Amino acid sequence: MMFRFAYPVILALLTAVFGWLVFSLWRKPACITYSITSVIAQMSGNANRFLIKLPLILRTVCLVLLVLGAARPQLYNVSREILSPGVDIMLCLDTSGSMEAMDFKIDSRAVTRLAAVKKVVNEFIKKRESDRIGLVVFGEEAFTQSPLTMDKGLLLSLVERMEIGMAGDRTAIGSALAIGGKRLKDLEAKAKILILLTDGRNNAGSITPQQAAEAVRAFGVRIYSIGVGGTGPAPFRVRTAFGTRIIHQRVDLDEDTLREIAGIGGGKYFRAADSEKLSEIYDIIDREEKTEVKVKEFFHFRELYLYFLIPALILLLVEIFLKVTILRVIP
Repeated sequence: MMFRFAYPVILALLTAVFGWLVFSLWRKPACITYSITSVIAQMSGNANRFLIKLPLILRTVCLVLLVLGAARPQLYNVSREILSPGVDIMLCLDTSGSMEAMDFKIDSRAVTRLAAVKKVVNEFIKKRESDRIGLVVFGEEAFTQSPLTMDKGLLLSLVERMEIGMAGDRTAIGSALAIGGKRLKDLEAKAKILILLTDGRNNAGSITPQQAAEAVRAFGVRIYSIGVGGTGPAPFRVRTAFGTRIIHQRVDLDEDTLREIAGIGGGKYFRAADSEKLSEIYDIIDREEKTEVKVKEFFHFRELYLYFLIPALILLLVEIFLKVTILRVIP
């Protein structure tokens, strides 16, 4: 729920109320001359001085509430109805053991490849407000972490919970493509794309990446492939009997297969050697796969003026009562 004033220009009258208050405090009140009024004033005490000002305070608060009520305070929310289909996107993310390589950086701090991927994927998901996105996680096995959904909060939570080795340490690229394509094949969308991200080569699963790519393309799905990691040996943190050590080990990235997959799928292959390049790649895909989405907005308002008008009337009645009883002024 959000708050607003329907007629905010009316709030300018608050300056007039403030001016009236200053004038009323500055103006000398009506009085009579009497020889011992100073003594009487000392005897009256501070409490009576406050009572004398009480009608002015009540009138000021009453005027402020009336001005706020006249400006029409409202609580409102907005609901949206999407009138044209967006893009259906399936993200296939590698969580095999090689994704533990620490050759990426976030804010000048060395992190694992998976940590860098999670950060960039989070940003990509947040940008695609009107699209359905699904998530496939793969290693030695491949499984659907989330079917296609527009619940971005759920997706972000699932991405955050991804862990290295959760699907095994080897790499089943063909299985990941097959499962991602299966999730997209029967859906009616203006565009269907599959984004495959890996840092290795296919060494598990019963279907080859090429066979899976051909089947996915037959479903009308465009494939983008992303190879992650640098060209040299990558640093890994390992635990030994003497504590944690950093060792360097080469990770075998099969770029030829990833290019072939993208070619079969009518998409593109990208190589991401660092966090900045990875983020740039997702930005490129985001721009290339934009679709015009028509959105109809519905505003639901709840008027709040009564919460200002009723207290104002009560304060006015209290002021009148005080003036004709306790604080009556002799003419």
